[in-house]
Amino acid sequence: MITKRSVSIRGHATSISVEDRFWERLRIIAGERGLSLAAQIAEIDAARAPGTNLSSAIRLFILDDALSRIG
Repeated sequence: MITKRSVSIRGHATSISVEDRFWERLRIIAGERGLSLAAQIAEIDAARAPGTNLSSAIRLFILDDALSRIG
């Protein structure tokens, strides 16, 4: 199920719509890296290509993380 969530990134409120499993995995990755969820999202936001949707960037970040763990 896709859920819309509100987050604050560097003091700016925004909403993100991602599936619950992606959200949970993002929490796990942030915890493994010693980051808060907001800090992890801010890193993804800063690294995304211009014009890329933040929700899509989060999904791609999680995919890249998963692929790096298997190969």
